[in-house]
Amino acid sequence: MSILVIAEHDHGSLKGATHHTVTAALACGGEVHVLVAGHNAGEAAKQAAQIPGVAKVLHADSAALAEQLAENVAAQVLAVAGSYSHILFPATAHGKNTAPRVAAKLDVAQISDITKVVSADTFERPIYAGNAIATVQSADKVKVITVRTTGFDAAATSGGSAAVESIAAVDDAGSSSFVGREVTKSDRPELTAAKIIVSGGRALGSSDKFNEVLTPLADKLGAALGASRAAVDAGYAPNDWQVGQTGKIVAPQLYIAAGISGAIQHLAGMKDSKVIVAINKDPEAPIFSVADYGLEADLFEAVPELVKSL
Repeated sequence: MSILVIAEHDHGSLKGATHHTVTAALACGGEVHVLVAGHNAGEAAKQAAQIPGVAKVLHADSAALAEQLAENVAAQVLAVAGSYSHILFPATAHGKNTAPRVAAKLDVAQISDITKVVSADTFERPIYAGNAIATVQSADKVKVITVRTTGFDAAATSGGSAAVESIAAVDDAGSSSFVGREVTKSDRPELTAAKIIVSGGRALGSSDKFNEVLTPLADKLGAALGASRAAVDAGYAPNDWQVGQTGKIVAPQLYIAAGISGAIQHLAGMKDSKVIVAINKDPEAPIFSVADYGLEADLFEAVPELVKSL
């Protein structure tokens, strides 16, 4: 039984989601290989080879893979899929775009967002916004799986010595073309990779107050900024800051929720955080049910006091 992990990378380096996915692959109990499909991605392939537990790295290099178009990456996966019992993708935007294409071509049912490997054919995944856990058993010959990275610890970045094997790259599928990419530039850590996140809710009242109150705290902690859906919908914060079921799923070492009531959809996106601190003046706010530390206070007073104390 061999397991293939589809690496997520920027050609020059692996992204953290890959290390979490390798941990899930190792839990399946077979020999783990990593596919690095890209253009001039030799450095990413070398990094993959250094992950402990990885037996082999397959490196496909082609200009057709430069922009990671899902059609081309899926074709590359399918070119080697016959050798594997499991194919694992991180449950990121890229993984969720590519995995269904692979599953459809293989005529198997995709298993999405797994948070635990019970056995080689049985997995756990959250449903109903994380309020229930489904145990899913698959009889498919090939299991195509997306891995919720917050459910697994990251594999180490060094200590391994896998062989890197160059494989033939597929031709451009021709069914899509890259037009452009708009990337949000920020000096702060990327939300899903941040170790500390400071999030604000609708209670902040305006975009100006959101930035005025939370930015100094985030600066002091070197944290990423997040927001509830209510705050995003009200225009207090940009869409890419949204944490929750319909936003980003995060699991930082420290998550500070200021003025967030804790709707089910928001909790689904952050309840796996290692330490949760809630600041809310409503003692009945649901956020306190998942918080490790709760402060019943007016955030406009409590947060500036916290900044002064740091």
